[in-house]
Amino acid sequence: MPNPADYEKLGAFYLGKVVDPQTMQASDELLLYDSQDLTTHAVIIGMTGSGKTGLGLALLEEAAMDNIPVLAIDPKGDLANLLLTFPDLAPADFRPWVDEAEAQRDGTTPDALAEQKAAAWQKGLADWGQSGERIRSLREKVDLAIYTPGGSAGLPISVLKGFAAPPPEVMDDADALREQVQGTVSGLLGLLGIDADPLRSREHILLSNLLVNAWQAGQSLDMPTLIAGIQKPPFAQIGVMNVDSFFPEKDRFELAMNLNNLLASPGFAAWTRGEPLDVGKFLYTQGGKPRVSIMSIAHLGDAERQFFVSLLLNATLSWMRTQSGTSSLRALLYMDEVAGYFPPNGNPPTKPPMLTLLKQARAFGLGITLATQNPVDLDYKGLSNIGTWLIGRLQTENDKARILEALQGASAGQSKADLDKLLSGLGKRIFLMHNVHDNQPVLFTTRWTMSYLAGPITGGGIKKLMSGAVSSQPSAVSANPQPATFNAQPAAAGKTMIPPGITEVFLPTSASNVQYHPQLLAVAQVHYSSVKQRVDVSGTLPLGVDVTDSAIAVNWDDAAELNVNPADLAKEPAEGATFAEIPTPLLNAKNYPKWAKEAAKYVANSKPLTLWQDPSSGVVSNAGESEGDFRVRAAHAGREGRDAKIAELRAKYAPKVAALQDRLQRAQIKVGQQQVQAQQAQLQTAMNVGAGILGALLGGGRRGVSLGGAASGVGRAMRESGDVQAAQAEAANVQGQLAALEQQLQTEVDQLQFGAGSDLTQIDIKAKASDVSVPLVALGWLPFTKDENGNLKPAWE
Repeated sequence: MPNPADYEKLGAFYLGKVVDPQTMQASDELLLYDSQDLTTHAVIIGMTGSGKTGLGLALLEEAAMDNIPVLAIDPKGDLANLLLTFPDLAPADFRPWVDEAEAQRDGTTPDALAEQKAAAWQKGLADWGQSGERIRSLREKVDLAIYTPGGSAGLPISVLKGFAAPPPEVMDDADALREQVQGTVSGLLGLLGIDADPLRSREHILLSNLLVNAWQAGQSLDMPTLIAGIQKPPFAQIGVMNVDSFFPEKDRFELAMNLNNLLASPGFAAWTRGEPLDVGKFLYTQGGKPRVSIMSIAHLGDAERQFFVSLLLNATLSWMRTQSGTSSLRALLYMDEVAGYFPPNGNPPTKPPMLTLLKQARAFGLGITLATQNPVDLDYKGLSNIGTWLIGRLQTENDKARILEALQGASAGQSKADLDKLLSGLGKRIFLMHNVHDNQPVLFTTRWTMSYLAGPITGGGIKKLMSGAVSSQPSAVSANPQPATFNAQPAAAGKTMIPPGITEVFLPTSASNVQYHPQLLAVAQVHYSSVKQRVDVSGTLPLGVDVTDSAIAVNWDDAAELNVNPADLAKEPAEGATFAEIPTPLLNAKNYPKWAKEAAKYVANSKPLTLWQDPSSGVVSNAGESEGDFRVRAAHAGREGRDAKIAELRAKYAPKVAALQDRLQRAQIKVGQQQVQAQQAQLQTAMNVGAGILGALLGGGRRGVSLGGAASGVGRAMRESGDVQAAQAEAANVQGQLAALEQQLQTEVDQLQFGAGSDLTQIDIKAKASDVSVPLVALGWLPFTKDENGNLKPAWE
């Protein structure tokens, strides 16, 4: 039974045990996969019943254990099993997820079956050196969430944000911009049943020009704006042709109507609610904790799946291009059942971004892992960019032939016949791993998963798992260090007249049915400088604080930073808004100069610039970088440092390991030579003895010679046998030295300590009083709307 110390290694994924290819039995050697190898991507191929799902889940579990965030696309529902992780391993935990039909078939009750499953998981985990404590550790390390775009079972996603302008890194790259535009438009037209060629389809060309025109102007598009743009394009020409000649107004109106019908359909409403399509937020919580975000799309139709996955892959590309280059694994994109999304023939909207990811993601530390039942499901150009193949039992001889063709020439020391034999002997949960970073392929059997394998989880199962879960995304107010407070007074249709000398501003909003609530708004301009920390920054700090009729003075300690750009403050309210009553002190113009001085003093004394330092990596946060974002950066810096130190240690030991491997190889050759000589000596002795006996039986004068030759042969055979034993002892000695050296290397690796930014050091840089000014003190109106329960929620942008 493995011990946790044997597999809880830095950057090592515990996937199973090595299998002896001669006996096809598991050995005691653990299969530990180097997480850094995933930057060259991986593919899992295996028919139903091969154990492909279990291997995929084990890989994702190990990523979570190594604090690697995961974005997983789940077309079938198997990946939701990651949430069936029960630290207590109690039957009651398994009971809601056992198959009652299975219990009936087995002639037992669901409660009894739950007890059997719990016992099986306890034993299975124990046999692999795991326990409920490892499950508890997994749940503590990452945030687990299931999203259901276009559905209501899990967390919703608003795809209208999918038309948001991409970051400058994409806008400045013509090829990247073209790919994102093509993917977005192709997916959208696919929802309308239009299989559009980007170079020939006038619908595709028009929508592409509308997106590019808006994005180049720094604007985002939503569906209503896009529909309006179709009817009245903001440009007069497409290419060298007039817009109306290229795409007549009547035909454009028909396209606009089709999109409008899509937008107005009850089913499409689910696509307009929820979190924006923000890959960074899918990978990390606001506090910087890694996430495993599962995009469950089993409930969608084919066109809707293609639409969403293409948007998600393009959003992943945009996020990737904003990251710094690295050779360490930063995040993992996993797609199960990839058939139809990355085919060798055809060009669905999901294929171009996936191919780009496979070609470019390595440089940014983004690992791609694809899983499928048949090799024919995958594009061959993409496969050439995949470094790790995990191959299970295949369905047909044709499948095996395709795999052999792909692997032939890539496996050093393995002939086609050897690979054919290995692939033909694969059983359940046994996989052949070909890794370009290793010398030769290896067989292994997968470990027991920490997740309970209940089968595909969709609909009601996801709803049960995510019941009570809330979005990880902050609201407009929760993005602040502390929530803004306000006087929740009854709103009236009219607004109190504001006396002269008082500045009145409105926080920007695009919401309807707005209720405005008053606060004292102070916008401070502040300069922070520190020679030691190499900081010299200036910025604005908008503060909102309640003022009540009963308060003698403003309590500035209750002030909250408002997540708003002062340049966006409006002078007029939203149309049709209602207003709460204004506290009397806010209607006295003489109070505002005094409040300006108080605000400046408060900022200088109580609002330092907070920086964070990770003691493990030594990295310091940038001015304006949130603690959560810094934790993400520090954690990755720790992984980079860890990988660099491990590589340094391996390089240090490499010459000694190579020398011992060379000695071992020569010793093994010598053993073989001595064995051959010993066998020849034994054969010659046997022949001499036989000849002597035959001569004695037949008579003659050669008897003494033959028997003497036999005796001499026996002595020579004994000497040769001794030489074999000596050669074997020498080989064993070298083998022992090699094992000891490798153990010494592993010990030094295990002693490396890299925290994940768990204990950050806070650095506060105060501003001098002379470096703080308050150019604006005003009556600020904060817009709110009511949710379905009648509760007020912030509505400013």
